[in-house]
Amino acid sequence: MELYDNEQKIQRALLVGIDTGEYDAESSMKELYELVSGAGAEPVASIMQKRDKPDGATCIGSGRLEEIKQFCADNEIDFIVFDTELTPTQIRNIEDETDIRTIDRTMLILDIFAIRAKTNEGKLQVELAQLKYLMPRLSGKGREMSRLGGGVGTRGPGETKLETDRRHIRRRIEYLKDELERMTNRREQLRARRKKDGVITVAIVGYTNAGKSTLMNTLTQAGVLSENKLFATLDPTSRALKLPNGVSVMLIDTVGLVRRLPHHLVEAFKSTLEEAALADIILNVCDASSDEYKLHLDVTNSLLRELGCTDRPIISVFNKCDLVGNPNDLPNGRTSVRICAKNAIGIDELLRAIENNLPVRLRKYTLLVPFDKAAILGKLRNTGALLSEEYTADGIKAQAIVEEPMWHLVDQYANN
Repeated sequence: MELYDNEQKIQRALLVGIDTGEYDAESSMKELYELVSGAGAEPVASIMQKRDKPDGATCIGSGRLEEIKQFCADNEIDFIVFDTELTPTQIRNIEDETDIRTIDRTMLILDIFAIRAKTNEGKLQVELAQLKYLMPRLSGKGREMSRLGGGVGTRGPGETKLETDRRHIRRRIEYLKDELERMTNRREQLRARRKKDGVITVAIVGYTNAGKSTLMNTLTQAGVLSENKLFATLDPTSRALKLPNGVSVMLIDTVGLVRRLPHHLVEAFKSTLEEAALADIILNVCDASSDEYKLHLDVTNSLLRELGCTDRPIISVFNKCDLVGNPNDLPNGRTSVRICAKNAIGIDELLRAIENNLPVRLRKYTLLVPFDKAAILGKLRNTGALLSEEYTADGIKAQAIVEEPMWHLVDQYANN
């Protein structure tokens, strides 16, 4: 667990939500608890208020705000986090009334992103998203600015950047955009090279904490950070995976998703999510032991539709099936698989599902080719299909992964 304030003690948070009927407020608050814990703080308690719509000045009613003020004073609360997006005016009014630092759901998610980002690109994406979000909230008033010095919801760009004038922040934003654009161009060149070389990509996507990184490690021994916390993985990881039929694919782990992920955060990490958008096959991993696994699948499928991923195979992967009372109740077929990544249960079925959904039909051959027909092996070599070859007295022994259009050329030399 992280320690973030000057006294090296865990910060205590009060969670506040409003239920307008637009979404499942109770489930969202449970998720907020996990987010706060993931940020290294202690969620002490939560307060919920039912309203037709948020109050324009303070989001919640004046009476409930007075309760919050008293609770914070009685329980040594370090900060308040609202399970919705607050306006700069609402934050200022709440802080004026309670004298407690206040953040919203988006600021909290950005804070976790700042902790998790490891690569240079990930750090730049976080800083850009934070600066764009905080820009209209930098009123310049000393009292508000003094609260930005440290703690949950303030990490990333750093205090010195937040205290500079708007003109400098705009320059920094433009610089970050240019740097990320250059990185995007390099990634596109890499993708183009993969495509030219015939590399098949398989992206692992899904709700955060569904076990994507554990699956990545089980399949490829990638050594990806795998923890029971939200957004444990932020930066994409790519590893080669050889399927049982001999075909090699590139497996890509991506950032996890949450419900109500603000659109501008999706935009900020679009380059990361494009790894999924441009993949040949998508594995939509969910935690099957969760009561909301269907909702989690829907959240991911909705984003995949936004990214234009409806024209390629999407395999639903029901992870943690060992924790489900009756796993047989879960779907199982060509585009759905039940697994337990941690214990390597169902992995063979998953690999078969990937093979069955490859963009080309392939067969693995063991061949014995006469010397006067060696040109056939030349064709296989040029397409990268030839795995091995050995000259013997009877001819050339070879192993190859052959696409369907060439099956007729090699069938007569099959020595399987």
